[in-house]
Amino acid sequence: MPGLRVCIDVEDLERAIAFYTAALGLSVARRLRSDWAELSGAAVPIDLLANPAGTPASPAAAVRRDYGRHWTPLHLDVVVDDLDAAVRRAREAGAVVELDVRERPWGRIAVLADPFGHGFCLLEFRGRGYDEMLSPSGLASPAGGGA
Repeated sequence: MPGLRVCIDVEDLERAIAFYTAALGLSVARRLRSDWAELSGAAVPIDLLANPAGTPASPAAAVRRDYGRHWTPLHLDVVVDDLDAAVRRAREAGAVVELDVRERPWGRIAVLADPFGHGFCLLEFRGRGYDEMLSPSGLASPAGGGA
């Protein structure tokens, strides 16, 4: 199976380290360069990469980095044991809550944004987690639901 790492572009590395360690309880595993820190404490390593606003996001894309609130089809879902405490901790660290805690068939969810405009969700599973949307036979039930 291929390895997976999560890389998050940020405008200010020290501010990002402060946010992600306080909001999600991650720790700095190592500093790889002055503009790159690896965080541990999640299922996969999370790399924070300092890249100034306005710089090209990719050699093949015309899009430039923008740290205002933006949307991307890829986001992080962070599974927590206590959603209320996690939302409180993230808010205190500088996250913006965009959708307060909502109940779902599989548990509860809150939608937030970090100080760099990246959206993320905090999830608290109950019972069988996403499998709560399945009938006992393992087939999706028509009343499913989700985030």
